[in-house]
Amino acid sequence: MPRNLQYKIIFILCVIAAAVYYLVPSFRAYSKKTDFYEASDQKILRLGLDLQGGVRLLLEVETEGVPKDDREDLVPRALEIIRNRIDQFGVSEPLIVRQGEKWIVVQLPGIKDPQKAIDIVGRTALLEFKLVDDKSSDTENIPRGFELLERKSGGSIIVQSSAAITGAALKNARVAIGGDYNLPYIELEFTKEGASEFAAITGANINRQLAIVLDNVVQSAPSIRSRIPDGKAIIEGMFSMEEARYLAIVLRAGALPAPVKIIENRTIGPSLGSDSIKKGAMAAAIGFLAVCLFMPLYYKNAGLLADIALLMNFLIISAVMVIAGATLTLPGIAGLVLTIGMAVDANVLIFSRIREEIADGKTPLVAIDSGYEKAFSTILDANITTLIAAAFLFQFGSGPIKGFAVTLSLGIMASMFTAIFVTHTIWDAMLFGKKIEKVSI
Repeated sequence: MPRNLQYKIIFILCVIAAAVYYLVPSFRAYSKKTDFYEASDQKILRLGLDLQGGVRLLLEVETEGVPKDDREDLVPRALEIIRNRIDQFGVSEPLIVRQGEKWIVVQLPGIKDPQKAIDIVGRTALLEFKLVDDKSSDTENIPRGFELLERKSGGSIIVQSSAAITGAALKNARVAIGGDYNLPYIELEFTKEGASEFAAITGANINRQLAIVLDNVVQSAPSIRSRIPDGKAIIEGMFSMEEARYLAIVLRAGALPAPVKIIENRTIGPSLGSDSIKKGAMAAAIGFLAVCLFMPLYYKNAGLLADIALLMNFLIISAVMVIAGATLTLPGIAGLVLTIGMAVDANVLIFSRIREEIADGKTPLVAIDSGYEKAFSTILDANITTLIAAAFLFQFGSGPIKGFAVTLSLGIMASMFTAIFVTHTIWDAMLFGKKIEKVSI
């Protein structure tokens, strides 16, 4: 066997082995009903909102009171901060896109509790440190430059209207456990500039209370005992562990530039997603089996080669989606079903050409080589035009449309490899060194 043919066979086997290697974790994760987030650190095939269930939120960024010149930048900034929060929360493959002038669509696959999503996405998280008015306790007559804020623990307190320092100076926020009641609290760490500013504020206001205000609610108001030079502070507020974790996430990601309003809150149950998977898988299986039965009936043994190529096509598409971190959606399954027809179409063209060459009196080996060569340009033209259409769908579509475009594009490229390279190599390996006067096609 020529060395060139040996290399081709080894390459094909390596591709199959790599595809199986990347798909095994997905098979294990879903066959064992592994929780989505337990498997989130693995490279597995992700399911979209329509297949897995989850939460869809439509947010409106409130632009009232914001100067007109600042409004254009408002929604992109809010979108970026929301994306940072969700990334830190650990949701895999979320969809966060702008819709219209002041709306943001957020899709979170795998989230079963919509309130968790709202806590992460909808909270403004404006952190401010404000000095407390230690001279006046009359809540009816508030001095100029001060305001009355509610305490989280109950009651109210008078603080300065302007913040001494804000959350914009934060470098990090993390959860810790301790204190008098061994409860979770938030450790804050300021940036270098923020630490210097915080040290100056605490040094100039020893024995005064400094209120820690989050979204206009005073979490605590500890007294400043001494200058704090290390740029660290804590927020205590009788938090549960989950509340503390969410608060640390939104503080690290930063405050939203404007409040957001939840316009729509839709939860898609996992049962609905499971039903979609079953129906989509059934459609793909029926299409696959129908093609696999037709090809051997019409093209005999050559049809079996097309079936092998089709199976390998599915393996490659699925493995590439895992490697690329792509998400499989219901329209994506539709793209896979369409790929079945696109993939086998190339084999039909090749086999028809081979038949024509044999009918012209050429030997099987010459007819096979000539058939692949003459069919190549037609296959390439057809697939390139489809790829161009898929590229436009991906560029200008959103969500499900992009999912369809991704699977269709991967399917086309994989079918070019399997239908042309793989089947031709199998032909060469089967016929090498044999004097064959007739092939089953």
